[in-house]
Amino acid sequence: MEDDYTEVRKNWWERNWKWFVPTGCLSLLVLFGLFIAGIFFGVTSIMKDSDAYKGAMTAVQHNKVVIEKLGNPIESDGMVSGSINVSNDTGNCDIQIPIKGSKGTGTLFVVATKRGSWKYDELSVYIKATKEEIDLLKK
Repeated sequence: MEDDYTEVRKNWWERNWKWFVPTGCLSLLVLFGLFIAGIFFGVTSIMKDSDAYKGAMTAVQHNKVVIEKLGNPIESDGMVSGSINVSNDTGNCDIQIPIKGSKGTGTLFVVATKRGSWKYDELSVYIKATKEEIDLLKK
């Protein structure tokens, strides 16, 4: 008498779901993370490309008091935070730029409005080590 044993072959999903589900979920999380990172770095690069940012960095890099406190060269040190809104020749800016020099670190605060060109309402550096604030708009 012959054995009536028939092999029941499982379909692809039944054989592979244990590794496919976690891998698929992880892939979706990685893609979402890359999407968020892309948006973040795009916004940060837009801020760094703005005339308000460039003007503020030039002012701080040529200020003798800040150079004396932080050292030379002064450059950005991390992520810019805040907001810049520009429409044609008008706009406003309120950003904080972490900066560093050879002697220490600080934060550059920039508040400006644009009507053709940027007019700075606040341009100051907070030195972390000494907890002092240097007003770059004072003559």
